[in-house]
Amino acid sequence: MSTTITRVTARDIRFPTSKSLDGSDAMNATSDYSATYVTLETDSSLGLQGHGLTFTIGRGNELCVEAVKSLAKLFVVGRTLEDITANFGAYWHEIVAGDCQLRWVGPEKGVIHLATAAIINAIWDLWAKQAGKPVWKLLVDMSPEELVRCVDFTYLTDVLTPEEAIALLRRVEPGKAAREREMLEQGFPGYTTAAGWLGYSEEKMRTLARAAVADGWTHLKQKVGADIEQDLRRARILREELGWDRKLMMDANQTWDVDQAVENMRKLAAFDPWWIEEPTSPDDVLGHAEIRRRIHPIGVATGEHAHNRVMFKQFFQAKAFDFCQLDPARLGGLNEVLAVVLMAAKFGVPVCPHGGGVGLCQYSQNIVLFDYIAVAASLENRVLEYVDHLHENFVEPIVIRRGRYMPPKLPGYSVTMKEQSLDRFAYPHGAEWIS
Repeated sequence: MSTTITRVTARDIRFPTSKSLDGSDAMNATSDYSATYVTLETDSSLGLQGHGLTFTIGRGNELCVEAVKSLAKLFVVGRTLEDITANFGAYWHEIVAGDCQLRWVGPEKGVIHLATAAIINAIWDLWAKQAGKPVWKLLVDMSPEELVRCVDFTYLTDVLTPEEAIALLRRVEPGKAAREREMLEQGFPGYTTAAGWLGYSEEKMRTLARAAVADGWTHLKQKVGADIEQDLRRARILREELGWDRKLMMDANQTWDVDQAVENMRKLAAFDPWWIEEPTSPDDVLGHAEIRRRIHPIGVATGEHAHNRVMFKQFFQAKAFDFCQLDPARLGGLNEVLAVVLMAAKFGVPVCPHGGGVGLCQYSQNIVLFDYIAVAASLENRVLEYVDHLHENFVEPIVIRRGRYMPPKLPGYSVTMKEQSLDRFAYPHGAEWIS
């Protein structure tokens, strides 16, 4: 019996994080972390629903809501889950390229692609709930052929073909069961950004860093880019608290030109940063490659603002980064994430997805578990960002144990939000916004 999607709703949900400067960095000083929250209703007698979201930082979230409505009307309502998932890669291509008028306002980038992510991820959530599995387990249990059918290889076949992807997945099949047991027992390594927000005082930063060490974190990220003297001073404080055995990463959030990034990182090199994240414009593939060449052995990490799989293809081809930081809601949903994960495996670049925001850690824990168990088969240089606020708004909040993500257990993509949170933070008429 098939499951038909009968209705799609999109809600504008915003959290006033600007009040506490949570999430503050050199580019985004006063963000109100927000979600375009999508619900897929179905004719299932079990009351099955799919939930997905895309992340914004406040104003503009209403544009994503309207984009979801336009896409849903054309490509979602009236479709069956079975029809969509039978050839999910073809369906993904249809939703991103099937209407030339909507495609024009991308293509495959910006508001329209953020909306696509919310819808596509909601379909994956629905599929996983129907299967009774969390998304990571749904993916791990697929055959290589089933996985590859979920990917649209348009524009990618010069670097990765479906046949190559199947062969890549088959090579690591023998150890999958053991790696899955390992993750269930030990969890996936994470890093915390909780102490490093730029808007926090140096005293607060020191206190939070000290607490992070006590809690078992071995990797911590510092926001930089507003003022180099301040960056140096704060790095010194963090090294005093972390010592030199733990990893310190830095994130400039796009604020520097290429030469400026090189100059500043040569100064910050005294504090042994593992990577510099988004050192320049997120669109500048060759600029990242140049920075990487000139600041070696400090690594370059980027990707949270890379629009689509083609942009990632160019980052891989240009050897422009050491860490692939794909964003599960800026790419066009999990299907496109799978394409990037497979390319990363071919090029030997570790996937360390973007976390934080609203729901991004919830999504990304599923991605890294799948990547390790079924694709990369290695934890070398792999770590997932953790930001400690807003998780309480989800039905199954993230579980961290001594700096490691424990695998989610509930069926779905881990982003189903509590109804009371949706009501409270609905914009502009929720209780949080009218009080």
